[in-house]
Amino acid sequence: MSDYGGEDEPMDYAMGEENDDNLIDENDLVEQDYDAAGGDNEANGDVDPDELNNIVPSGDISAQEKAAKSLNTVRGVKDKKIANENRSTTPYMTKYERARVLGTRALQISMNAPVLVDVEGETDPLQIAIKELREKKIPLVVRRYLPDGFYEDWTCEELL
Repeated sequence: MSDYGGEDEPMDYAMGEENDDNLIDENDLVEQDYDAAGGDNEANGDVDPDELNNIVPSGDISAQEKAAKSLNTVRGVKDKKIANENRSTTPYMTKYERARVLGTRALQISMNAPVLVDVEGETDPLQIAIKELREKKIPLVVRRYLPDGFYEDWTCEELL
């Protein structure tokens, strides 16, 4: 039994659509698009490797090479860290950081991470995380990114 009517009745087609003869084949569409694009550029060998990555080179070439070398390295990331004595952001935890820290720690606790405070019969991971934050025992670091790409690391014990 079907929700859409009788099972023995054929589907309703528009005039001239009784069979699959008049349907457009997907291969025909692909060939038309391929021909309209101008054929195979890779076979002609005129594809620029920078076009494949959508990169437009400009400026100093030596600076580009240096940036490309240190882009995805540990040293490239650590060079952007601001030392603890030179931090400029506020030492107060924002409500967004608090929500992120509590959610992350509650998820860790729910996945059987060790609890760092006395639970006193509490079973809710979020309540345990709130208690850990109140006692400044959460072992997480808040990373604050600055507009220039540098970042500051603050431990939860340092933030008020």
